Amino acid sequence: MALSKLNFNSLNLTPVAGKGIGFDSGADDLEASFSGGAMVFIKKLTADGSGTTLSFVHGSSDVVLDSTYKEYMFIFKDIHHSEADRNLNFNLSIDSGSNYNVAKTTTFFYATHSEDDGGGAIEYRTGTDLAQGTGIQPMMQGIKGDNDSSGAGYMHLFNPGSTTFVKHFLCTNTLMQDNTLTQNTYIGGYGNTTSAVDAIQFSVNSGNIDAGTITLYGIN
Repeated sequence: MALSKLNFNSLNLTPVAGKGIGFDSGADDLEASFSGGAMVFIKKLTADGSGTTLSFVHGSSDVVLDSTYKEYMFIFKDIHHSEADRNLNFNLSIDSGSNYNVAKTTTFFYATHSEDDGGGAIEYRTGTDLAQGTGIQPMMQGIKGDNDSSGAGYMHLFNPGSTTFVKHFLCTNTLMQDNTLTQNTYIGGYGNTTSAVDAIQFSVNSGNIDAGTITLYGIN
């Protein structure tokens, strides 16, 4: 029986995405020149304990937050507050940050588990969701104030430059809570506006954001 041979550069295992698996000239490694679907770094903000907010405003300090990308991703790393039992929140703006007051309808639930192996629970938080609320939306609740405590996570904001649709977002975080629990939060919802969202602000409910980074990416 004859043995059929395949050209390794002709393999395409993802026809829907239109991307093939390519190899380098030695056929011993994958090519790094894939196109599309990339995360493009835009801006990193670093907290230094001097303020209560970190804001991304389109057109300011090299920030891009418009129709250039249909999806934006924010990554939170080691968010630490200057005080105990503090929250990280966000709000949206349609006027370049002059006002952060977009009406939002959201859901919020979390899973918890404590260091002493107790407190395991999943709970919907009726007091933390919004129904056409224009105020802040909590993301991380009750971050412990100890030096080794922090929160981390990510948020997706979909098509903020649209002037047709509302602005959907999803957020997942993990944090060390003030009562020595690990808390995994899940927030979803939409900004109920057909105006383009061009700024987002992250804030703490009291004290300053003592440390941590928030990094913005655009996704092709």
